[in-house]
Parts: sequence; C-alpha cells; structure tokens
Amino acid sequence: MAKLIIVTRDGTEKEVEAKVGLSVMENIRDNGFDELLALCGGCCSCATCHVHVDPAFADKLPKMSEDENDLLDSSDHRDAQSRLSCQLHFTDALNGLKVRIAEED
Repeated sequence: MAKLIIVTRDGTEKEVEAKVGLSVMENIRDNGFDELLALCGGCCSCATCHVHVDPAFADKLPKMSEDENDLLDSSDHRDAQSRLSCQLHFTDALNGLKVRIAEED
C-alpha cells in the first residue's frame, strides 16, 4: 500500500496506508479523521473535503474542473494549494502525498 500523510487542523501529522483507487477524501475518512466532513460523499457538490496539497505533488494531480474551482471559491481559506480531496483519486504516483485539512468555513 501507498502512504498518505495527513495534517490535521491543529498541526498533528499522521502517516497512514492509503488504498489506491479510492479518493484522497475516502482514504482520509476511512482512516478515522472526523474533522474532514465530506458532507456530499464525494459528489463535488460541497467544499467540506477541502485540503491544502503539498506543492511538491502539484504536477501529479489531475487538472481542476470548473465545478471544483467554483466550490473552492466559496471558501475563505482557499490558497494556491487548495483542492477538494474527493476529486483527487489516489494512485501509486501519489505515494507520500501530504495534505493539510483546511479550516472549516
């Protein structure tokens, strides 16, 4: 299995084993991080799975869709590394990915 590093809102960092084929959001949720709400369940219809992605992985991520971009615009905590974790499908290329759970809006 591949590794995913998750940083919580209080700065706690935890490395977990991530399942390839699931979204980053599903991997975070399945590893017991309850501060990532993911209310829509991965349908890209809310922004409650907002994360900040380590810039070292920016070129390994899929291009952001218009819908994802629009939803992130609703966040006061958006920055250049913002993504919706439901839109990031975990692959072997993302082994070692580090994400920080965004502040709640």
